[in-house]
Amino acid sequence: MFTFGPGSPGGDGTAGTGTEEPASHAGQATAAGPLPSPPEADAAPPPSPSRSPRRPGVPSLPPAAHAGELEPHAALDSSAASTQGEPSPPSPARRRPGPDCRAGGRGRHGLGARLFGWLRERSLGRGLFVDPARDNFRTMTNLYGSIHPADSVYLSTRTHGAVFNLEYSPDGSVLTVACEQTEVLLFDPISSKHIKTLSEAHEDCVNNIRFLDNRLFATCSDDTTIALWDLRKLNTKVCTLHGHTSWVKNIEYDTNTRLLVTSGFDGNVIIWDTNRCTEDGCPHKKFFHTRFLMRMRLTPDCSKMLISTSSGYLLILHDLDLTKSLEVGSYPILRARRTTSSSDLTTSGSSGPRVSGSPCHHSDSNSSSEKYMSRASQREGVSPRNSLEVLTPEVPGERDRGNCITSLQLHPKGWATLLRCSSNTDDQEWTCVYEFQEGAPVRPVSPRCSLRLTHYIEEANVGRGYIKELCFSPDGRMISSPHGYGIRLLGFDKQCSELIDCLPKEASPLRVIRSLYSHNDVVLTTKFSPTHCQIASGCLSGRVSLYQPKF
Repeated sequence: MFTFGPGSPGGDGTAGTGTEEPASHAGQATAAGPLPSPPEADAAPPPSPSRSPRRPGVPSLPPAAHAGELEPHAALDSSAASTQGEPSPPSPARRRPGPDCRAGGRGRHGLGARLFGWLRERSLGRGLFVDPARDNFRTMTNLYGSIHPADSVYLSTRTHGAVFNLEYSPDGSVLTVACEQTEVLLFDPISSKHIKTLSEAHEDCVNNIRFLDNRLFATCSDDTTIALWDLRKLNTKVCTLHGHTSWVKNIEYDTNTRLLVTSGFDGNVIIWDTNRCTEDGCPHKKFFHTRFLMRMRLTPDCSKMLISTSSGYLLILHDLDLTKSLEVGSYPILRARRTTSSSDLTTSGSSGPRVSGSPCHHSDSNSSSEKYMSRASQREGVSPRNSLEVLTPEVPGERDRGNCITSLQLHPKGWATLLRCSSNTDDQEWTCVYEFQEGAPVRPVSPRCSLRLTHYIEEANVGRGYIKELCFSPDGRMISSPHGYGIRLLGFDKQCSELIDCLPKEASPLRVIRSLYSHNDVVLTTKFSPTHCQIASGCLSGRVSLYQPKF
């Protein structure tokens, strides 16, 4: 039997300071419930909410819900007084139907709404007992905001050329550095010690690194090859993959099917089956081809593939099936248009994409788009697998001018995409966040998703001609973006809230949480540690900096 005290539900802050009541009286009081009282007795005021501590994660009852019930301590006092022969104080009267009862009804409705909100938060994976990491990341976000440039640590990279890419292992124990001069460097990010230098990892610039798990990782290069490595045996490559005909720029990995996905400036997206990998390589096939390809990414659930182009187009393959190869003309084009914005939401029409420089080999008019849609899909009103959507993302100040999408990243929960865009004249550069819009299609053959610009910020227009790689934090609350000779930590609001908690009605600027400048050259890439409160950045002169708070 629970006794009422400071840590128990319904107890007040002074319980436990006096003489302890017998358990029998407590049991009688709690079992009896509300006690009848003479009609002329006035109703006791409801207990103060401040005197009713609740357990974490359990919705508290409003004061109106307790109206008409006897406070537990009052019941104990009345029981104790009656045993000693003293007259007991009058008990509160029962509530009669009337205005007060209606107020109590509103309280019960408030309780229902509060309980519904709690259940909704639980279904979204929130709450102290559902997702403890949510509060941990909130603490880490506060730590990121307290980092100072003086807290940075320089890694000894000597002269290996520019740093093009940084990648942590999934457990955060290894930091890999892709260098301009054919080398890959490995560091222990905790101790800042150098582990290994792969002096001849490739025959040309190393562009991107991707971990398949905690020990296997892949690198790609301008020498048109991809190399697989094992942390347990770094003296030799696991294998080398040949298939691209031009510079290979980025690597993705589907953990469900164990398929490696690469893209290059030859316009090809190639699938590699690592399940059948040998010393001679892996079986591969060409999955997709488009002109002006810059970057390719998979959503966290691998349901979509996003491809950015130097002509300003963003291609989205919906209901992705990597087991099917898409030849030119075989995939249906669902729609080719400009992404929606706050101004577009109030107008009936939206501007179409530019005809010149289209990444597809078909006409971008609606009639030709529907030409390649299968008749069965039109009858059923659903989009087929690997259906293609062609978008022209809206960029602030770039409505009448072309732009190049140089960097492409995805929110860790798949809620949004992050783009770094530069104008064709290289006089402006922007970082933009686009939310995935799920809802009813405009036409029966339209996709179930499109993008809407939610946040943006103008970047420093330095280091022209070089691609700046930005990234989300592991929880998606912050963005680390190269900015001149340093990096900026950006948030959706000043409190670094979740994106879904602060979606604006109109596109709004990103908030600068912290600016960290510690390099002597233009920063090209930055990365958050997946497990520790640490950020890495690399610059054009080859220096790597680690930012972390000092305790």
